[in-house]
Amino acid sequence: MNSSADLVTSPSTTGTSPGPEQPGRGLKLPGAEQLAAGIRSRGVVVIWLALVAFFAFWAGPSFLTPANAGLVANSAATTALFGGAIGICLLSGALDLSVPGTAALAGMVAAQLLAAGTPVVVVVMAAVAIGAVVGLVNAVLIQLGLNALATTVGMLTVTGGVASVISGNQAVVLNLPSELAWLGLDRYWGIPAPVVVVAVVFLLGWFLLTKTFIGARLLAVGGNPDGARRAGLRVPQYRMLGLVLSGVFAAIGGLTVTAVISQANPTPDTGQLFQAMTAVALSGISFAGGRGHLLRVLFGALVIATVNSGLIIRGLDPSWATLATGVLLVGALAFDRFSSHLLAVFGPDARRSRAQRRDLSSKGAADVPAE
Repeated sequence: MNSSADLVTSPSTTGTSPGPEQPGRGLKLPGAEQLAAGIRSRGVVVIWLALVAFFAFWAGPSFLTPANAGLVANSAATTALFGGAIGICLLSGALDLSVPGTAALAGMVAAQLLAAGTPVVVVVMAAVAIGAVVGLVNAVLIQLGLNALATTVGMLTVTGGVASVISGNQAVVLNLPSELAWLGLDRYWGIPAPVVVVAVVFLLGWFLLTKTFIGARLLAVGGNPDGARRAGLRVPQYRMLGLVLSGVFAAIGGLTVTAVISQANPTPDTGQLFQAMTAVALSGISFAGGRGHLLRVLFGALVIATVNSGLIIRGLDPSWATLATGVLLVGALAFDRFSSHLLAVFGPDARRSRAQRRDLSSKGAADVPAE
């Protein structure tokens, strides 16, 4: 994926010599930066494979069974959907913490509509529309000058409150067999339905971000908003798009959870938020915005689901899984900070800036008249 800076600005090199400081000329990255870039892009896959090997040895033969693999994939699917909501928003340069509330509201509205006999197609469209509306409201409030973090946290409370009001603060149980079974309980070619849903949603998200000019501009806005603004891009509109897509991802996640457990709960699950943030951090998507790859969120979700499964099979208390998730989140954020520092010191922009300063210094020395 091209960096967002390259999509916005392309400094001219006409009249300059192809010196070693110019990026894109086959210059090898310094060792520390190269290592950090490699870990950021492929580290989550290595971590997941290492965890699978570890738990296969430590948790016993029951870990590497098809049945447990299905459970891990099912668990990772919902985490991936919520992680996708946060990830696609971060890639646009914003952070949406209202994801669990949006999911709870979408799931509750879907359950209420199904109980009223509404056709399932209308139910799904209504739930997705709720997610888009929540994202749009977030975007408008932020564009009006409200703090993004406070706004989305406030919207988390608002959406959870609305879900509680319309349900009487009671869970709504779906009639069995549920009309949403195709989304949560059925299997396709032996694959659990949530896994298929995640595959479809993430492929669509990947196509949007990497194969369309809208996605390229969204990434440009997230990675370099000032440069995007100078290039004539409408930064607020693309930030708005990121928040709307985040709401849609969250609503699909809420629908999927409702379909899997056959009931809608009005209380937002903040545990989902932290697991989703951990999956995003592990995937290498920068919390500074505009850098990362959406598909790697899938491996971040698999890491969390694998750890939870291995600890449960081993018979450890569930609190250990919570502790492990916290450690993974803090560690991933610390590494993101470290790698960002390396990029700032050794990256292409830094090398270009040093080259420009040397050019200015040499020109200044040449303009000084000899005595």
